Amino acid sequence: MPLNVKSRRKRGTRIVFTVLSGLLPVLLGVAILYLQAERTLKQSTELTGEEAIRQFELMLDNTAQAAQELLPLAGQNCNDVKLALREQVTRRPFVRSTNLVWNNNLYCSSLFGDYQEKVNPGDYTHGKLWLMNGNPVTPETALLVYRLSEGSQGALTTLNGYHLSHVLRLIGRKTQLMLRVGPYWLSADGKVHGDALPILPVAQNTLTSARYAFTVTAGFSEGETWRYMRNEYPPLFSLLLFFGVVSSSIGHVLQKRSTSPSREMQRALEAAEFIPYFQPVVHGDNKQWSGAEVLMRWKHPKEGLVRPDLFIPFAEHSGLIVPMTRSLMRQTSALLAPLSASFNGPFHIGINITASHCRDLELVEDCREFLSAFAPGSVDLVLELTERELIEPTPITLQLFEQLHGLGVMIAIDDFGTGHSSLGYLRQFNVDFLKIDQSFVAMIGVDALSRHILDSIIELSAKLDLGIVAEGVETVEQSDYLTAHGVNYLQGYLFGRPMPGADFIRALSDH
Repeated sequence: MPLNVKSRRKRGTRIVFTVLSGLLPVLLGVAILYLQAERTLKQSTELTGEEAIRQFELMLDNTAQAAQELLPLAGQNCNDVKLALREQVTRRPFVRSTNLVWNNNLYCSSLFGDYQEKVNPGDYTHGKLWLMNGNPVTPETALLVYRLSEGSQGALTTLNGYHLSHVLRLIGRKTQLMLRVGPYWLSADGKVHGDALPILPVAQNTLTSARYAFTVTAGFSEGETWRYMRNEYPPLFSLLLFFGVVSSSIGHVLQKRSTSPSREMQRALEAAEFIPYFQPVVHGDNKQWSGAEVLMRWKHPKEGLVRPDLFIPFAEHSGLIVPMTRSLMRQTSALLAPLSASFNGPFHIGINITASHCRDLELVEDCREFLSAFAPGSVDLVLELTERELIEPTPITLQLFEQLHGLGVMIAIDDFGTGHSSLGYLRQFNVDFLKIDQSFVAMIGVDALSRHILDSIIELSAKLDLGIVAEGVETVEQSDYLTAHGVNYLQGYLFGRPMPGADFIRALSDH
């Protein structure tokens, strides 16, 4: 019996020791993993907060520049300066509206023209920024107002809350991000709150802009550390003996993950999420389809279809617009080239380019590849110059346009009449088309001044023997007016909305 008891005790001790020996590295490993996860999440919120600060400062720089240019106009008659206010809205990708103030009285708006409203400087944090929960035009929609004041003069520029909430969602895909301006804060769903900023229990980090009066708070909800470990470290729970090597490798990879919009767009480009949409262009006289403008859309796996004004400025800023356009051209040729033999005449295909495309001659090869996919003479490729960035007439640029014309590629100035460089482009580059901005078309029968500008553009194109395309045609009245004035091509919702490739090909067969 004693031998048996002793034997059972030895067996029990071995079992306990074995269990403890197994539990100790597991418990130690879990503890180390937990600490590592907390550290990684902390670094993630720091990087995310810094990137958010950088993006918001970029947007505010844009609105501040607009206010700086408009400030000297404060005090002048609204009718004399309202076009200058609207020009800033057109030129600045993040500016939604502009306003002039005299003696703390808002008297001129880019949206309404003459307007009267008192301005309370106390509403603005440090006298500069006011985060609003909408206005009479767009209630319950966030707005960030930038105020610039000097003596009796003042200028207000507003930043659309869509841009702010989009950055919060795009940068903070897993992180909770909040933008705070004074007593108000904005969440990623686009809502403005006036209560106390919520406390994020895991890895909360608050960063303050050194240039503007706002802060960004980043963090995670309760239990995120364990969720993070469960999602990111499953192999390590069975390989705790190799914890040090594996943990440091994963931590290194995770910390190198970038949450900037440019990285997200690089990922989207590699995943072929940027797709072409086609908006029909019709002949001005018989309204038959003559071609289409190719528009870029982002088919995001989580956000759905992202509007171009929310990502194109970031694409241009990061330099990704060039490979994105190249991908768009290849998708377009793959869709339309099989139909090119059936085209009755040269099919007009318009594609937007920016200053980034004009820094080397790669665009020539892209166009040559595009045209080679079609039956000879079946398409007219028109490159539309956008004006968010100024295109300088350098030797490379001039050589680029000369070679493009040699290929038979035509050049159009997009949104003519709204950019600061439109007339300069006419003088410096060999242009084939002018595209009238939809803001002038919308004023047909409404605003006499805009109609006179429209008539002057049409007359200028006739004198220079240029083709002309009118954008934003939505009513029969606008269509009849433009046709009567000899506009060659029309484009707008009256003839067709932008549509995916498959829908466009089906509709094309009916036209």
